[in-house]
Amino acid sequence: MAKHSEGLDMLGELGLRTNKEREVCRTMDEVFAYIKKWTEKRTSLSYDIDGIVIKVNDLAQQNELGARVKTPRWAIAYKFPAEEVETTLLDIELSVGRTGVVTPTAILNPVQVAGTTVGRASLHNEDLIHEKDIRIGDTVVIKKAGDIIPEVIRSIKENRTGSEEPFQMPKVCPDCGSELVRLEDEVALRCINPKCKAQIKEGLIHFVSRNAMNIDGLGEKVITQLFSHQLISDVADLFSLSKEKLLELERMGEKSVSNLLASIEASKQNSLERLLFGLGIRHVGEKAARTLALEFDTMDALRQADKETLQNTADIGEKMADSIVTYFENEEVHELLAELKSYGVNMAYTGPRLSEEDTEDLVFSGKKVVLTGKLEKLTRDEAKSLIMKLGGDVSSSVSKKTDIVVAGSDAGSKLEKANELGIPVWSEEELMEYLPDEGEL
Repeated sequence: MAKHSEGLDMLGELGLRTNKEREVCRTMDEVFAYIKKWTEKRTSLSYDIDGIVIKVNDLAQQNELGARVKTPRWAIAYKFPAEEVETTLLDIELSVGRTGVVTPTAILNPVQVAGTTVGRASLHNEDLIHEKDIRIGDTVVIKKAGDIIPEVIRSIKENRTGSEEPFQMPKVCPDCGSELVRLEDEVALRCINPKCKAQIKEGLIHFVSRNAMNIDGLGEKVITQLFSHQLISDVADLFSLSKEKLLELERMGEKSVSNLLASIEASKQNSLERLLFGLGIRHVGEKAARTLALEFDTMDALRQADKETLQNTADIGEKMADSIVTYFENEEVHELLAELKSYGVNMAYTGPRLSEEDTEDLVFSGKKVVLTGKLEKLTRDEAKSLIMKLGGDVSSSVSKKTDIVVAGSDAGSKLEKANELGIPVWSEEELMEYLPDEGEL
């Protein structure tokens, strides 16, 4: 057998299912004609597809071309352009995030896009709405970015009847009524009222999330329920919840309440970096929170740090330092931290602490690592945590400064860029050889 197609033919003769729409092309013109045909006919198939795989048919040539860590060099995927669908923009809804950013969302006449019903789509910000001249009542074209996130691409102006309404962002917060402001170098409008209920609720959802305080049983729906029943108004209130009050809530039985209270109690022992990230200090992400916790050790020491001291800390720039200083100058923050401390919430770093000598011996010491694709044996967060404990710096993008790219299944553009730059690419199996179990660190 010398051809890939011959192998598929033989599998079919043996009674195994193969794709009957496959075709052997002898020229690139034939390949392009095949792509054009199925771009037009893809909706006629009994299953969804997002592209076509083009393979070298000669097995000897396949062997000569070889493979990368996860992908063969003798095959490439052509992705169809995202499906575009027309529908009507019924309204524009505003939501307030935990940092106060007011985001417009398109409310649409529900329509099928890439296999799912879409009734809402991102509009990003006011500038984009005006730039695209999108109006309430317009016929609009939507697509799923990356076949995942619905977004409005454009309006169809020739379909206008004159009844469409231009959209204007409000001057006040849709939730609390405070004046909205546009900070320097930002396109977004923000509510800067620290008592805005929408921000507080979103902040609570962030505080209990997996990468922050990781309180099992406190998802968005439970937080919303607790907030609407006025059982919580800030993060400290979570630690005063009682069994009696929780049992009064809908769908909260004896067992679920006991589990929730146990999870809240356990979260008090979290290391400082989780609390810092959970507090939602502007510009302080998960990585910066860990850096600060390692450097300052306790919340009190961090509170007392001035801008210069903060900027002398690795990876902490001027903007982040300003944000941290401003946050800890707030008297309400002092009261919140005192309250958390009174409930027994840990305010110190309790994670692994390595000496310089130890760090130098670690496999990822000084290395910038990027994770891409789907991992099978670890979650992305578990892999990230273990790499960082072994001295690595986990980044979200590939650049010339990247030392290692770990590629799981379905790795995309990051893997391609790593290959272009000649950066070493590891499989998950290779990564696992260097990672101890969590309990060993």
